[in-house]
Amino acid sequence: MSDEEATTPAPSERLLRGQQRQAEMSYGPAEGQYHNPMQDVAPDLVSLITEFAYGDIHSRPGLDPGQRQLVILGVLTALGDTERQVANHTRSALGAGLSPHAIVEAIYQTIPYVGFPRAIRALQSVTATFEKFDVVGDLPWNRPNGKGRTD
Repeated sequence: MSDEEATTPAPSERLLRGQQRQAEMSYGPAEGQYHNPMQDVAPDLVSLITEFAYGDIHSRPGLDPGQRQLVILGVLTALGDTERQVANHTRSALGAGLSPHAIVEAIYQTIPYVGFPRAIRALQSVTATFEKFDVVGDLPWNRPNGKGRTD
């Protein structure tokens, strides 16, 4: 047994709770959703995020997972330069039961506060995620009867 194996602790309760919350919001195959592209430099990054964001904060009472995802998408849109995170949380929002329409409307709601450029960048990530999971047709304006189109 190597020194590293001997000192690697068992997963914490926070990590297990966070992983459970992530699994509850899973949409489609999980490959790559929680991938750490900096594994060789920061191997604990995903565990830290999972423990804190999902095990501590996301697991609190008061908001259901879909409501939390709407808040998260709004904040990520406001921050800007968060395309990967917007894509991941769009996927989690779908997994939490939100409709594609609700997700688009949440991003629209940010426009008066964060401006068009940030909302457009977020919508580009949302669009790519919707295309990946083949839910673009679920938007009301893309249904055969066209109901829901606002233009």
